[in-house]
Amino acid sequence: MKAERIRLVQSSLIVTLLALSHPAYAYLGPGGVVSGIGSLLALIAAVVVAAVGFVWFPIKRLLKRRKSTTTPTR
Repeated sequence: MKAERIRLVQSSLIVTLLALSHPAYAYLGPGGVVSGIGSLLALIAAVVVAAVGFVWFPIKRLLKRRKSTTTPTR
């Protein structure tokens, strides 16, 4: 019952804020849009590379350690 009331208050607040907001008459030129898209792609690439790094390098180190313990050295 309490969760329903909170959800009702939240949704009515969102509807009220959207109804009272004024439109922004803004123009984004082609240079701004291209810069925004480039920044978004760079952010996505950075997140993907970081995720791969956090997964790949520990696995690589583990495989190198396992290889050095299984093969005899001269």
